[in-house]
Amino acid sequence: MIHLEQKSLSLTNINTVAVRYLGTGCSFGELHYNFRLGKSTITGIVREVCEALWEKVTKNVMPEPSEDIWKKIAKDFEKYANFPNCIGAIDGKHIRITKPKDSGSLYYNYKTFFSIVLLALCDSNYCFTFIDIGSYGKSSDSAIFKNSAFYKRLIEKSLHIPKPKPISETDPKPLPYVIVGDEAFGLSENVMRPYAAGKGLSYEKKIFNNRLSRSRRFIECTFGILANKWRIFHRPINVNIDFAEDIIKACCVLHNFVRTRDGIQYEDTLHTAPMSNLITLHAGRGTPSSLNIRDKYANYFVNEGRVEWQDTKI
Repeated sequence: MIHLEQKSLSLTNINTVAVRYLGTGCSFGELHYNFRLGKSTITGIVREVCEALWEKVTKNVMPEPSEDIWKKIAKDFEKYANFPNCIGAIDGKHIRITKPKDSGSLYYNYKTFFSIVLLALCDSNYCFTFIDIGSYGKSSDSAIFKNSAFYKRLIEKSLHIPKPKPISETDPKPLPYVIVGDEAFGLSENVMRPYAAGKGLSYEKKIFNNRLSRSRRFIECTFGILANKWRIFHRPINVNIDFAEDIIKACCVLHNFVRTRDGIQYEDTLHTAPMSNLITLHAGRGTPSSLNIRDKYANYFVNEGRVEWQDTKI
């Protein structure tokens, strides 16, 4: 609940303090001088607002997708990225934090800073559909995904993903709905990643990689918009781990709220500021059993699913 010193503040002022912290990246000390409030009061305000945003607003701006919502997302990805049956783009970013007390090297990542990982899935409107926060920065990239709640539900088939659907009029065999990611994400029935780059990569595989990259750009842009709007991500988050997770979750909720309310032009997302504090995860191993599914998508992209501009992109 609101502390004694906060009771004299209006709800507007309380929210202003929290949004100023998230939006500017100011320290609690800087906000102490700006608002003439004690540091402990400001800390309490920010934490309580972040917790309330996650508990009260998430269901409205980041609801768990139903089967119909997944189908709508897939329809939009096909429209904007020319990738059928795609229900999202996934990626992970290392969020800078100060070294947690008594944590040793658990949060020290390969980029030589302390971090926790934000794993996120987005739609083609640059809104987050799922987020998973808290993996150690030291964790291997493949382990981060496989240890996430999202992955466990994907394996358990409890995400309400629609049944496979044909993408071709000439081949009635249905293909599963898929999520697109980079090399960090193992190939599986519902997760597509690019073919490994190399000199011997065939035309068909190059086209597939380009089409997948075009779809993956949505999550890169989503992270870019997040970091540009909420500048707390431009410096190490100097709070304990639980509080840091609350801050990140609140920013993702606010991102969706602002995106839904104000919208953003697609072109604007291509000019986002560099995200020096959000580091892209690197390669992990794939799942050989799903090679056939990827090959069928690749074959579709050079035949019935061909688009006129694709040869200029490889």
